[in-house]
Amino acid sequence: MGLSLGTAERWVERWERQQQRYAVDREERFTVIADVVEQAVAGVPGRPLVVDLGCGPGSLAARLARRMPYADIVAVDMDPLLLELARTHHADAARYVDVMIGAEGWTHALGLDRPLDAAVSTTALHYLDPDALHRTYRQLAGLLRPGGVLVNGDHFPHDDTVLAGLAGCVGRRHAERGQVLAHEDWASWWAAVARDPELADLLAERRRRQPAAAVDSAVRLSVPVHERLLRQAGFRHVGAVWQYGDSHVVVAIR
Repeated sequence: MGLSLGTAERWVERWERQQQRYAVDREERFTVIADVVEQAVAGVPGRPLVVDLGCGPGSLAARLARRMPYADIVAVDMDPLLLELARTHHADAARYVDVMIGAEGWTHALGLDRPLDAAVSTTALHYLDPDALHRTYRQLAGLLRPGGVLVNGDHFPHDDTVLAGLAGCVGRRHAERGQVLAHEDWASWWAAVARDPELADLLAERRRRQPAAAVDSAVRLSVPVHERLLRQAGFRHVGAVWQYGDSHVVVAIR
């Protein structure tokens, strides 16, 4: 199922453009995540070890690798098509692992040889239900060294529905002012992928694994709920370090 570099580059670039629809100040959010990780690994002897959870086509892993070429990055995803795009286009950024986060034995599949210094994620963990999320947070706490960090950038709704609506409005207005809305959205990107014969085998494998996969299957939990689950999982310091509208970066320190 190998891809040509040109094909991977084309589809990753289109992915980057369409994702601008869904993340307010996406590039700044990536930068904040990298800032936190860089600070957390400062002074760590040897090569810091970072895991990117739900890496998709390698957007965050590639940015971290450029910022911290001295780190070892393990990038994890269960989507065979997105993972192959990452492996091909960002081959040197990370070691890629095909596994479902939260599945039985998933942490062993990572093949870690030492404790993690950081775990990062963007718009991936919201697919876990609260029980699975709590279990995953406990597992990550067990993998991280003392002082290691979990950094999660995502959309977190307010518990207050009025504030939730207002936060959504703030995000949309900001996107309109910045003119960052792409012509292509999630559905049209995947529809275009389906017309590329070079991606046919990977798309078929994706459909075999995820026959019911859909964007609206996400479980949206507020920041306070995540904070409570993280503290219960054993993290000592938990809180949001960046926010715009309903987009946050939440940090938990082991």
